[in-house]
Parts: sequence; C-alpha cells; structure tokens
Amino acid sequence: MVTPKPRSAEYFDGWYADKAASPLVNEIQNRHLGLPPAALAGVVAAEGIDEIAGELRLRPGEVLLDLACGRAWYGLEIAGRTGARLIGVDFSAEAVRQAAGQARLRDREAEFRTGDLTASGLPDGSVNAVLCTDSIQFPEEPGAAYRELRRVLVPGGRAVLTGWEPVEPGDERLSPRMRHVDFGAGLRAAGFTEVEVRDRPRWRARELALWQEAAALDPGADPALRSFHDEAVRSLATFAALRRVLAAGTAP
Repeated sequence: MVTPKPRSAEYFDGWYADKAASPLVNEIQNRHLGLPPAALAGVVAAEGIDEIAGELRLRPGEVLLDLACGRAWYGLEIAGRTGARLIGVDFSAEAVRQAAGQARLRDREAEFRTGDLTASGLPDGSVNAVLCTDSIQFPEEPGAAYRELRRVLVPGGRAVLTGWEPVEPGDERLSPRMRHVDFGAGLRAAGFTEVEVRDRPRWRARELALWQEAAALDPGADPALRSFHDEAVRSLATFAALRRVLAAGTAP
C-alpha cells in the first residue's frame, strides 16, 4: 500500500480557521481532557502538562521550542509555568497567526514563525528544550524530524514528544504512516541519550470518551464539526491498536 502524503499547510490553514469559527469543538475537547474552557489545545490531557514541563527541565530565561505548535496552547502554558522564553514553529500560517493572538491575550512574550518539522529555520544549538505534541509522525521521512530536534538543541537539552505507537508494530489495521511509529528508536537513531518512552493509559481513557462523544454528534453543515466527527470515527475504528505515549531524550 502506498503511504498517503501528509496534508498540506494550506489544508491546515483552512482547518484552523474553521476551528476558530466553531467553539463547540474546543468545548468538547476541553471538557473531556480536563482543560480550562478557554484552552485552544490538542488532545494531551491536563494531567500531562506538569509531567511534560518536568521532563523538559527548563529554567527561567531558557528557550523552549514548540515544534509543530499549532495554536501553541501547550507551549504557552509550559513557558508560563517554567519562566522559559517560547518560540513556536508551525507550517500553517493560520496556526501561527492564532498562536500569536493567544500570546497577546495571555500577555505572554513569545515568537512565532512558519517552518517545518524537519526544517524549523532555527540555528544549530539555539534552544534548551523542544516540545512536539502529537506530530512527529507526519513527515514523509520521520527520521529527519528527530534529527532536527537534536540539531537545534544545546548539549544537554531535552526533547519531549507525545503521540501514539502501535500496540503491535506493523498492524495493518493502521495507516501505513502509523504502523511503525517508534519514539524510542527515532530518538536513539538521532543520537539522543537517556531515552524513555512511557505509556499514558489515563490520557488514552480521556481520548476514548472524547472520540465517543464526537462520533455521536450531528455535525450538520459546520466544517469544523464535520472534521471533528470524521476524525473521531477514524480514531475509534483503530483505538485498540494504538497506545498513548510520552517520550523524552537528552541531546548529547
């Protein structure tokens, strides 16, 4: 089977614009994930934020790169808790625009720019930590994204990733892109040390309830609700084949 190409930046420009016009999607997500009502977040549960912040090992004034930041809610939240300076990078110009707007609303200093998971545009060794939530599997060559994490980190800097791995590698129920996701192998191949990958079943349980509600709703003509509903149906079809993970490693 041929692996489908990742969706384009233009696709996600429209996707983020639709979400901004349809607050019900955020309401459902935040309620199930335990996040504040105003959060513009992904599907990492509230209890994961302190854990992620701890794994990043940031000190006040250090630089956090939120790679594939989307609307950067997690990056902004963690930077606020740790006193770090945030740089957010995403290939969607609309996501970057909304992220900058969120920083202004929260009175947070942050820099946002367009860039790719495999080519952030940042100099070598320019950040102290990198966060990448639920996105590392998207590039056509995922290994290039892991190498980009290491390239931009200072020695001793931390990379923290969230996402999903197959319970059984190669499971043909999954898309070709998801069948062989392996955070530990990716980090080690890029030269990271102190690599740990941990299951997060409580996050997964929250996701299950989220997708069940989304799959049951009638999206009508709302494009954001239609996308949300369709993603829920796809996610439930392979839910048992994936495990939720948090991964971390240290740049040598």
